[in-house]
Amino acid sequence: MEILESSPQRILIKLDFLRPFEAHNRAEFTLTPEGTGTRVTWAMSGPQPFIGKLMSLVFSLERMVGPDFETGLASLKRRASLFRVLGSYPKAVM
Repeated sequence: MEILESSPQRILIKLDFLRPFEAHNRAEFTLTPEGTGTRVTWAMSGPQPFIGKLMSLVFSLERMVGPDFETGLASLKRRASLFRVLGSYPKAVM
């Protein structure tokens, strides 16, 4: 994983997978102000050769990586809430 771009509105990450098959994708987090908070949207894109298309019939990418991203988004929400309340991150959270 490599962070390619980071700004207040967008984070772009290069992801390299080895299992169950090799894949090189990009994940993008878009941050949009919404009311008193921020809406975080996640998208992943990348080439899908024939083997990838075939594997997508058997494996659900959403099921494989979705829980990890949901966990990460929940952690981001907790940290952002702490920052909003405290004005900085407690050392134990970082």
